[in-house]
Amino acid sequence: MSPAPDLRDPAVLEVLDRGRIEITGRLVDASNATLFGTATLDGIELRCVYKPVRGERPLWDFPDGTLAGREVAAYLISQEAGLRVVPPTVLRAEGPFGPGMVQAWVSSGDESALSDPSSDEAAELDGEIDEETIQLAAESLVELCEPGEVPDGWLPVLRARDGAGDPIVLVHADRPQLRAMALFDVVVNNADRKGGHVLVGGDGGVYGVDHGLTLHREPKLRTVLWGWTGEELGEELTTVLKELRGRLAGDFADTLNEHVTRAEVAALRSRIDLLLGEPRFPGPDGYGPAIPWPAF
Repeated sequence: MSPAPDLRDPAVLEVLDRGRIEITGRLVDASNATLFGTATLDGIELRCVYKPVRGERPLWDFPDGTLAGREVAAYLISQEAGLRVVPPTVLRAEGPFGPGMVQAWVSSGDESALSDPSSDEAAELDGEIDEETIQLAAESLVELCEPGEVPDGWLPVLRARDGAGDPIVLVHADRPQLRAMALFDVVVNNADRKGGHVLVGGDGGVYGVDHGLTLHREPKLRTVLWGWTGEELGEELTTVLKELRGRLAGDFADTLNEHVTRAEVAALRSRIDLLLGEPRFPGPDGYGPAIPWPAF
């Protein structure tokens, strides 16, 4: 069994940015080309996800830039704010299928089936990987349960009915790292925070993935993390916002402009200003779907 890498290690970013990429499979349920493989540099091998720009499907409501660029911008904001809820992510000018986003694979630590090419499981994974496989190695922080059976330490989001017509409740864990992710989603205007996009890494971190639909100028927040609606942000998260807002008045804004438009960076500032004016977790605005479909 190979231990999961510490994604906070600066060497991870270096391997993603400069390492040789070898593709071993693809995520078959992804709507855009999403490839799985390894990045290798100076004897260090790191599992990664590679999303080539040429594999993106055009979206009428996200016409500017690339989804890969938005993924990188989301990572940079997460890092600059000190939230660290996005795995290390880089934009490569070259790759097996041209320019694209490369992101560290989030693993719980049991990587034996992925690291041992002689194992039967590895042979099954080679070529195609579905969304269920992605979740096998990660603790779930977003679940469905029956009404009246919400676990202690979990927050209800909505009530619905399953395919058989039975009542169910969408819930998520009440954890500080997940709370930070919920704030991050508000800041970057995440239009696609599904339950399957919330992962627990082997380094103990809680990470969100798939941030191609972020940073739009218009309100588009769709998330399963509504459990803190109306609650005060608290001093720690308010300080995070103040520091991020200050950095957006300097060179960091120019860095983001390499990936998203100036109007989108201006909208980012405006969202932070609104949060600082009323430092509470907002609720759905009522102008569109509050939860992505499907939710998982």
